[in-house]
Amino acid sequence: MQSVDRAVTVLELLARNGEAGITEIAGELGVHKSTASRLVSVLEARGLVEQLGERGKYAIGFGIVRLAGAATERMDLPRLGRPFCDSLAAELGETVNIAIRDNDVAINISQARGTASVTAHNWVGQRTPLHATSSGKVLLAHAPPEDQDDLLGEPLERYTTRTVTDAAELRKDFEAIVRDGYATSYEELELGLNAAAVAVYSYDGAVIAALSASGPSYRFSRRRMREVVGAMRVAAKELSSQLGYLDV
Repeated sequence: MQSVDRAVTVLELLARNGEAGITEIAGELGVHKSTASRLVSVLEARGLVEQLGERGKYAIGFGIVRLAGAATERMDLPRLGRPFCDSLAAELGETVNIAIRDNDVAINISQARGTASVTAHNWVGQRTPLHATSSGKVLLAHAPPEDQDDLLGEPLERYTTRTVTDAAELRKDFEAIVRDGYATSYEELELGLNAAAVAVYSYDGAVIAALSASGPSYRFSRRRMREVVGAMRVAAKELSSQLGYLDV
């Protein structure tokens, strides 16, 4: 077990730093350089690390790509996310969704309804606007600046009297979302419907989805949203960790 732990530590070191020499690896492991060298030789023989030139430092090898490819095929976000939707919906009593971005819209890929839900609307497969939903705002707030510019450079549709369509105001919202870690929508898509969303991260730290909870405005108030965001963050953190993200 100790050898396995040391091997993983070496791979994590190389993934974090890009490359490292035997002396650095030995220091990280707290072992003699000869021990570190033998361990790295085993990893190199399996293609998991590679030496960058003769007597050079070591880096992650292409064998990792093979393993990652096998893992990626299993990372079915709707399947992995469903238990989190179910448990969070049961805890909050509201409707919980996971959405991903598809160019200029958000698409809901998983949903669970809580016991207090007053609607049977199925959002799965629905395309919703990025600027008028909590999930969409999370996804757009973490999108590249050029993607934000493309969306905000076009006239935005107003769905209710509360829909924010001003580009400058939305940019301020994006800054607050990144800073505070969540987004809200108060009757911006539908009158009487409020929602909050938090980010879901992939293994490389990119935001790949948004986890949201929604409910009627008379019950899902601003105060209520602040109370549930904590539980949503916990669920999103656990889901992100299953996707390989370690620093949530």
